[in-house]
Amino acid sequence: MTLERAVIVGASHAGAQLTTSLRQDGWTGEIVLVGEESGLPYQRPPLSKAYLADACTLAELAIRNSDFYAKQRIQLLDATVTAIDRSAGQVVLDTGDALPYDKLALCTGARPRRLPTPGADLSGVCYLRTAADVAMIRAVTSPGRRAVIVGGGYVGMEAAASLRVLGLEVTVLEATGRVLERVTAPEVSAFFDRIHRGEGVNIRTGAQVEAMSGDGRVREVILAGGESIPADLVIVGIGVQPNTELAATAGLVVDNGVVIDDQARTSDPGIVAAGDCASHHMARYGRRIRLESVPSAVEQAKVAAATVCGKSKKISALPWFWSDQYDLKLQIAGLNTGYDEVVLSGDPTRDRDFTCFYLLAGELIAADCINRPRDFMFSKRAIAQQAPVGRAELMLASSA
Repeated sequence: MTLERAVIVGASHAGAQLTTSLRQDGWTGEIVLVGEESGLPYQRPPLSKAYLADACTLAELAIRNSDFYAKQRIQLLDATVTAIDRSAGQVVLDTGDALPYDKLALCTGARPRRLPTPGADLSGVCYLRTAADVAMIRAVTSPGRRAVIVGGGYVGMEAAASLRVLGLEVTVLEATGRVLERVTAPEVSAFFDRIHRGEGVNIRTGAQVEAMSGDGRVREVILAGGESIPADLVIVGIGVQPNTELAATAGLVVDNGVVIDDQARTSDPGIVAAGDCASHHMARYGRRIRLESVPSAVEQAKVAAATVCGKSKKISALPWFWSDQYDLKLQIAGLNTGYDEVVLSGDPTRDRDFTCFYLLAGELIAADCINRPRDFMFSKRAIAQQAPVGRAELMLASSA
């Protein structure tokens, strides 16, 4: 009897979790995990943190060891899927070979947005998404060298912290009026601005990059207005875009990600998707959202595996995120989009721990908790309950 085959495209957090969950949910057939990077699937968040700072090895970042995949009869295939032939039930590989499937999962993740400026293709201009990217960066990270980071989002600020630990001179160029502007309240931005400046990072806001120049290798970043900033290394962190081309070409519905329902099914019920490449409607926030979050990728993968195995499970967990910078651990519960009030517990202008609660019409919708794990746990519960919460209650919970 021929065993059924489940093919997972993308050896990401979601893809690695799907392999595990398939076996846990009773899948007895073949499992083939197709990834574009050689080696074992690994954790990506530490790339801009501990791994860049040379505080851990790639082997330590492996999601599972090689023995696990062998024992669970999971084949790791180093290849690129170039097309999905839904009618034939197969994917086409860059080798020209066809890989038949009975069940298909898309965990293709996302890729960094490229900087569309002259000189962005010079050697020494790097992005930070893979272990290979970090290897390129590490090759020039000796103390005293000058690093310029384009983008003051989480990846940029994490990279700034890691490079300062390694002894580099660091300049952060943020196009908007403050770092982390798209994701946090002004009070949180001001806190991280203060911390980074105190660690010696040169932060420039309202900085528009016009070009980069150098003789084969980047030597300076040129701002609008003509100012030149010397650079031995440039890291670009201006966001990511989901890898949806494979799905779109195959005729699947795409809307800022591969559209999935609450059971991780795409517009083709025989194909599931999970992770950074997928978008789904979140009832808690009343809109379709694509989350760039490991916890969300893991949950979606578990739901996708259950669906593949004919079980009923729904995506329902509250989104949460984290960021490590220096001795600070930021834990984020919920999504703060649309907030109309913030309540602060602690003093972000002086302390190294505080919480910023985000409210909408008196309801807690999100919280940024810096070195306050207790506040984070409280916030996750309160946000999930969707109950009105007053300032006094937040202060009391935070001081408990």
